[in-house]
Amino acid sequence: MEKKTVKALFVNGGPRKNKNTALLLESAMCGAVEAGAQAEMVHLYDLTFTGCKSCFACQLKNAKTDGVCAIRDGLRPLLEKAREADVIVVGSPVYLSYPTGETRSFLERLVFPNFTYDIDEHGNRKRPITPKQTAMIFTMNIPEEAMPEWNYPVLLGTCGDQLRANFGHCETLYVCNTYQFNDYSRYAMTMFNEEAKRKFRDEHFPIDLQNAYELGQRLVNSAQ
Repeated sequence: MEKKTVKALFVNGGPRKNKNTALLLESAMCGAVEAGAQAEMVHLYDLTFTGCKSCFACQLKNAKTDGVCAIRDGLRPLLEKAREADVIVVGSPVYLSYPTGETRSFLERLVFPNFTYDIDEHGNRKRPITPKQTAMIFTMNIPEEAMPEWNYPVLLGTCGDQLRANFGHCETLYVCNTYQFNDYSRYAMTMFNEEAKRKFRDEHFPIDLQNAYELGQRLVNSAQ
């Protein structure tokens, strides 16, 4: 049986197009393309949009929104692409224990129109989920062993939980102890050792990139 052409969408929720989060998404996209997908990257910071406005247009009986937020702003074209995508990978740096505001706003407007409060007599959702292979990639300054102390698995895990509940599948890739600057001496950050940060980056970031590459391949193969 001939495999279908998978559409894969990569969403950068960070402000930079050539740093950690973007590089990981690019690696995941390369893996997706290698697996045969049509792939595209979109940078949220290039768009002008808001979060959910709680208008509930997507939850009206016989709503015509077809799984896309009714607000018509700069995010609308991306949401339409997401509707057609078989694979969606969202990447974000972690700011103050959460994804960026742009990432959160995007997820609100991606997920809620595909969510329903309507249940049948057995308590099951009447509208079936739209199957998609999804993933979250998080980059953060703290080391991996500090994640439980900061409750990151729970705080960040809610994003994957929502994607999984609405689209059926979500994986999460955490990339910790990232190298943030080319010259730490310019910033008031004496708690960090630049040499140690650089050494960790040189040893571990290639592994993170490979993990992202394999993630992209895996999601596309599962979507075929």
